Amino acid sequence: MTTNPHLLINRWTAVDTTHSSIGTTFSSVFRPTGLTMPTLRQDRIRDEAFEVDDPLHLMRLFGISAHTAMRYITAAHPERTAKLPR
Repeated sequence: MTTNPHLLINRWTAVDTTHSSIGTTFSSVFRPTGLTMPTLRQDRIRDEAFEVDDPLHLMRLFGISAHTAMRYITAAHPERTAKLPR
């Protein structure tokens, strides 16, 4: 429940959106693993899609389009969307 839309925040950026999302120090923690911030975000959306099968939930939570939400839902629950027209 924060006003900051970024994936990774700290106690200051959670309440003040004028600050950057995270510092370069925090980004450097992930650099040796090969993970990028977009990759982490995509993984978080995918995990949420596995938990729920509601594209509207994903759209509201992550601010993604309906088309993108449906792609995540289809990937997470292929058995439920196999008969939908494409």
